[in-house]
Amino acid sequence: MPEKTILVTGCAGFIGMHLTKSLINDGHSVVGVDNLNNYYDVSLKKERLKILSQNKKFKFVKLDISDKNEIESLFKKIKPYKVVNLAAQAGVRYSIENPNAYINSNVVGFMNILECCRNYSAEGLIYASSSSVYGSNEKSPFSVKDRTDSPISIYAASKKANELMAHTYSHLYGLHTTGLRFFTVYGPWGRPDMAMYIFTKKILLNEKIEVYNHGSMSRDFTFIDDIIDGVKSSLNENYKCELFNLGNNRVEKLMDMIKIIENYLQRKADIRFMEMQAGDVKKTNADIEYSKKMINFNPKTQLSEGIPLFIDWFLKFNNK
Repeated sequence: MPEKTILVTGCAGFIGMHLTKSLINDGHSVVGVDNLNNYYDVSLKKERLKILSQNKKFKFVKLDISDKNEIESLFKKIKPYKVVNLAAQAGVRYSIENPNAYINSNVVGFMNILECCRNYSAEGLIYASSSSVYGSNEKSPFSVKDRTDSPISIYAASKKANELMAHTYSHLYGLHTTGLRFFTVYGPWGRPDMAMYIFTKKILLNEKIEVYNHGSMSRDFTFIDDIIDGVKSSLNENYKCELFNLGNNRVEKLMDMIKIIENYLQRKADIRFMEMQAGDVKKTNADIEYSKKMINFNPKTQLSEGIPLFIDWFLKFNNK
């Protein structure tokens, strides 16, 4: 009997790399796809791939999920039994500058994934949603039962569209789908467009850091290892149609995050306070009771532990 394959899209991304590494270390055969776009430095993506490629259980295919013929050809060839769709155009702020990139990847690409899962009998699809779907929701913490019909960025709207599309395919075709609403994921190999990476880099270079809403922001920062535990648990459970919050269930002030970075680097940040930026939200906070109950999600890493792990990686990676 041929070995079963898990397909991970966006495998050269931050979460995709960590998930793929964990799956192949567990003994799974993984085919990873990524279009290696230049939204941020492609060399970082290639370094992630270099690590994954050391394991014979991993095979990389460069393709864009918005290319219907290419993704269909791959499904036809490998017939994955499970699919984790992490390929997406990321970033709330960039969606204001270049909305078309989000529709192509996050809507057209996701439609192609759904169709291929249906036509090639995938047993289950896990896909990345986002805390951004909650928009400017003022109820805290954010529950998966809350209404999410007022997104305030094209990125958020594209993720909400994914949830609706997945629900439709579960209803019409019996496709098992689980959407994961990620809350501000950070850690080693993190994205250069994320605040933690930007702040660390600029503090080390003695450059000004821009802090929006005059520092009055808070986030539910979630360490990458905890996120991967949640994704893998969702993959194993394979529910018919579910949504889960993957957050730390702990609201941290942005200024406290900066203070931890300062203390660990033993440097003082030169802060330039800014007005609130369009598309951004002041606060995120995950209600994870449902995730605990259904996928035994139990994040363990506090920000004071996770930031040093990120900085240690950052220093090592940038001083190669």
